[in-house]
Amino acid sequence: MTPEVKEIFGSPGSPGGSPPAPAALAAKVRTLAPSMTRSMQRVAEAVAGDPAGCAALTVTGLAGLTGTSEATVVRTARLLGYPGYRDLRLALAGLAAQQQSGRAPAITTDIAVDDPIADVVTKLAYDEQQTLADTAAGLDTVQLGAAVTAAAAARRIDVYGIGASGLVAQDLTQKLLRIGLIAHGHSDPHLAVTNAVQLRAGDVAIAITHSGSTRDVIEPLRAAFERGATTVAITGRPNSAVTQYADHVLTTSTARESELRPAAMSSRTSQLLVVDCLFVGVAQRTYDTAGPALAASYEALAHRHR
Repeated sequence: MTPEVKEIFGSPGSPGGSPPAPAALAAKVRTLAPSMTRSMQRVAEAVAGDPAGCAALTVTGLAGLTGTSEATVVRTARLLGYPGYRDLRLALAGLAAQQQSGRAPAITTDIAVDDPIADVVTKLAYDEQQTLADTAAGLDTVQLGAAVTAAAAARRIDVYGIGASGLVAQDLTQKLLRIGLIAHGHSDPHLAVTNAVQLRAGDVAIAITHSGSTRDVIEPLRAAFERGATTVAITGRPNSAVTQYADHVLTTSTARESELRPAAMSSRTSQLLVVDCLFVGVAQRTYDTAGPALAASYEALAHRHR
């Protein structure tokens, strides 16, 4: 199967995928909105902002409310993972019921230059919690399980990431090394490509990029994919360029950008959650060797902590 025609299993709106749960709808909108057309964004923002009101509208009514067309409403529903508008309305009704059950009101997380440090702590803590909840709600566990299976049986694992995502790549690499797996983390794009061309079937390559368009991460993943390695993309943009070369896509969420907290900072929180889920899954599958390896690494370093 060539990269040009390869389909991504479980991608939003793809046949055979399960519609997201009501709780995941807002997270789905935040994740996919940047890749939507402006008219689709208006529909997505409307349903996420007022699920109860939109649940009461027909497709014609929602199209009129958002100044779009019925076709745009249906396309937006499908992009969000629902077979049609009727399924989206059911999810909106469920989400509205959850919101009316007494959940605490949302905190405004925009941080101002003159905010007291106590307010900064409160806002960041809420922002981190929301990002983690959104990521967990939107994470495709089928894709995650397939990535775990491939990594647990891999001869070698390469991990690619640049900048803030490079820190996450190093975190995953160190975790895998501690359970006795052969893992290499690459933040140098030249070294990443020269290592990727040595991979083959039975190896795994993992690319971490929030935007999904970082060329220095896409190039080594493409090289690994073309040489038969199993490839995984951890990204906040499930329809981005990096997913063309990924056998498995793990989608992260992120909080809104602000002047004091760009996407690179907020995205790292969700990336670390996905990395931890991947690592724990691999450790479970390889526990007979991972357990002793963890114990040995702990013992080797114990004297440095006394």
